Amino acid sequence: MARQTVRDILGKSEEYLSGKGVDSPRLSAQLLAAFALGMDRMRLFLDLDRPLGDAELDLIRPLIARRGRGEPVAMIVGEKEFFCRPFAVCSETLTPRPETELLIEIVLERVGRAAAIRFADLGAGSGVLAVTVACELAGAAGVAVDVSPGALAAARANAERHGVASRIEFVLGDFGDVLAGGGYDVILTNPPYVSEAEYAGLSREVRDFESKSALVPGASGLEAYRSIAPAAYAALSPGGFVAAEIGWTQGEAVSGIFGAAGFESIRVRKDLAGLDRVVLADKPASTA
Repeated sequence: MARQTVRDILGKSEEYLSGKGVDSPRLSAQLLAAFALGMDRMRLFLDLDRPLGDAELDLIRPLIARRGRGEPVAMIVGEKEFFCRPFAVCSETLTPRPETELLIEIVLERVGRAAAIRFADLGAGSGVLAVTVACELAGAAGVAVDVSPGALAAARANAERHGVASRIEFVLGDFGDVLAGGGYDVILTNPPYVSEAEYAGLSREVRDFESKSALVPGASGLEAYRSIAPAAYAALSPGGFVAAEIGWTQGEAVSGIFGAAGFESIRVRKDLAGLDRVVLADKPASTA
């Protein structure tokens, strides 16, 4: 009997995953096969006709089975790319999403790569925002704040991996207590913003495998912003700004929350899909 090739196992895995209704079955099959075989996708494509041994098939099949049960690829392989860098993820963090990269793009637009800024990342999770800002801006230093010890451990490990741990302080606690010292130029946050009603309608890949506490702050989905806005206003230096990721229906409501806290020049930025994604708000240069 002829042995299965890489092409064969990819085709069968894609068919299996399609039948299970998971997102991106072809890409999932490719990423998991490449991970199991210890190669990148380009090498996988170059080896499509290579026969696979039983030991190699035994590495691939359990990963495909896990994906078929809805477990995200990032959780299976233990990392996800963000802003062209790999980041470790764990059960206490969200899987980084491409739309969150807009927060980094806004910082680079506003301050430039040569800026020496002090920043805060609120609800840091795996640390993608804090670590990426520190990587992109050699003069940046700041704090990464989260209420989850596991998330902070992942964030610290990612900072060490990318060589910026010395410029980031990792703090366990809530926003108001941590930011009491003030003096920040930029505050970034991707807080929980999914309402209880929205959570009930999320895919099983999110509901069953991602941290609910990192997704849902309360019934309305706006609770975190009500805590963040006054704390951020008090902590920012005059002329500083906050950039907060939002759900695509929340632009008006979150803008109102930041306006009530004293921010000005409040605007909503859209992501590449044309959906409202970030509320950007400035603290007045003069607060007298």
